[in-house]
Amino acid sequence: MQSSLGPLGSHSAEPASGVSGAVKPSLRDQYEAVRRASEALASGLSPEDQMVQSMPDASPTKWHLAHTTWFFETFILAEHFPGYQPFENDFRFLYNSYYKQLGSHPNRATRGTFSRPPHARVMQYRQHVDQRMMDLLDNGVPPEVADLVVLGLNHEQQHQELIVTDIKHAFWVNPLRPAYKNEIAQIGGGPVSPMQWQRLEGGVVHIGHPGSDFAFDNELPRHDFLLRPFRLASRLVTNAEYLQFMDDQGYRRPELWLSDGWDTVLAQGWQAPMYWERNGDRWQTFTVAGIRNVEMNEPVCHVSYYEADAFARWSGARLPVEQEWEVAARSQSVSGNFAESGRFHPAPASNSQMFGDVWEWTASPYVAYPGFKPGSGAIGEYNGKFMCNQFVLRGGSCATPQSHIRSTYRNFFPPSARWQFMGIRLAADES
Repeated sequence: MQSSLGPLGSHSAEPASGVSGAVKPSLRDQYEAVRRASEALASGLSPEDQMVQSMPDASPTKWHLAHTTWFFETFILAEHFPGYQPFENDFRFLYNSYYKQLGSHPNRATRGTFSRPPHARVMQYRQHVDQRMMDLLDNGVPPEVADLVVLGLNHEQQHQELIVTDIKHAFWVNPLRPAYKNEIAQIGGGPVSPMQWQRLEGGVVHIGHPGSDFAFDNELPRHDFLLRPFRLASRLVTNAEYLQFMDDQGYRRPELWLSDGWDTVLAQGWQAPMYWERNGDRWQTFTVAGIRNVEMNEPVCHVSYYEADAFARWSGARLPVEQEWEVAARSQSVSGNFAESGRFHPAPASNSQMFGDVWEWTASPYVAYPGFKPGSGAIGEYNGKFMCNQFVLRGGSCATPQSHIRSTYRNFFPPSARWQFMGIRLAADES
């Protein structure tokens, strides 16, 4: 399945920076491209596939398609389209994810039980909302509404990544191990170059989104941060290097693990990254194209923060803090193996890869930047309410739309999470 993820920027139609003569698509075109991209990701899935919820942290594809539609209906059409009538009154409750100020909502773990409305009705819901949104955008909207539309598009791009990661987990749980894609496109790659250390100077640095283009509220405000000199690995940790950690009894040595991490290893029986399994003398892994041998030159993937931290400790290094990562990423172009490739699997390790392939764990807890203030009303619940018991990841993955990512982007997950495309880049103090 080749995705058709479209470009996304601010709602301005000014020429794109650095591209001679290029013009950003209109907000209407951006809307249409993002909405069609979500449907393209789901197009190879049956209605039965789209109902599966394999664990509480994941959601059915059908729910993703409905909830992203609910966002536009609730925050834009209901407030800014004169005379708008809801498609179904019950949908305001059914597809609310966590916005408490909008009333109650179903328990997240029960989304896979929503056999009604059927898939066809959800697609009618999308069509209904899309038509009203097109009418609204064709007539022009004020800047504050345009900003909400761009937020909704970025919100939907987050759910596009979840469509891929959640169905991968669902198909892994299925005893038949079905494939989401027929094959994974081959990306050339010879022997992995030795890991080098890039030295970066310390000092007072500016952290956070600097411009007027879209950014989530958790990337703001821009602020000063005192950074000590440090070193950052030139590439991601590979499967071969992680296998050395495993062969050295890494999952059986409590001295390498945080206390809560060790308890999780014992409780969950972890012995390898998620999706790995032993087949004779070989390690295999489940991919979007089914089971395949673990390729030793690819970045290790589907590891938790606990595993990333233990590996770093075993290596005599550490994980970078998010400010170190951000400063290092500024010199890199936002290019690489993203969702647009349709591959949905990390490419062989090479120098840099700071964007795409795998989300990179940092040692930073997900907390507010100095001076952060959530927005007013229910929209203020988007990010701020989750700033507790989570760690920051940076850089995007092979399932992230390229137009969605930037060096200041802050993803966040609990330290035990593994089903996302999560990997490791090492850092060290400058001695």
